[in-house]
Amino acid sequence: MYRLIAILIGYILGSIQTAYFMGKKSGIDIREHGSKSAGFTNVNRVLGRRAGIVVFVLDILKAVLAYVVATLLFDGGGAFFSTAYVLPGLYAGLGAILGHNFPFYLKFKGGKGIACSLGLILMLDWRVAAIAFGLGFVVVFLSRYISLTSLTITLVAPILMFVFDYDVEAVAVTAALGVLAWFMHRENIKRLAKGEESKFSMRKR
Repeated sequence: MYRLIAILIGYILGSIQTAYFMGKKSGIDIREHGSKSAGFTNVNRVLGRRAGIVVFVLDILKAVLAYVVATLLFDGGGAFFSTAYVLPGLYAGLGAILGHNFPFYLKFKGGKGIACSLGLILMLDWRVAAIAFGLGFVVVFLSRYISLTSLTITLVAPILMFVFDYDVEAVAVTAALGVLAWFMHRENIKRLAKGEESKFSMRKR
């Protein structure tokens, strides 16, 4: 039962679509501009660096808050509690990502969940976060493809969870989140293969 409650907590928090509301503040529906994704990368592209940073931080915090609430409610653990029993927070993080990607009040059309995924990984295990984020930094520094960075982090995270001896359920849920991230990036993957993917730039505004 705690799994369903944790997912619901996460979904409610995750469905606060910060990119959409940032776009509305500027008089647009962000899902109709740029890459048509309600995420920080598209906000940065369309509305500028400042708006992109705000959305990025808030999206991370959605998953962090969901993780903390579920962990405290169900006596869980994690990077800032302990390395034991991460499942309550992990399921809450799953809910946050689902809420971000598929907000019910926006006809289930949201973002791709990467900032939320980063927040979840950070809370799960600092070792996993340090290695995955480190690799991500190298990829974005060398390629300037945010999508490739996202794919790298979400691929590496479940592998590291396995290496650090988390139980099968925790590894499986983390892997499922990776599969979801890759599915949400399927068009980016096609563009990467064709050499047509847009490179990231911190445009001032």
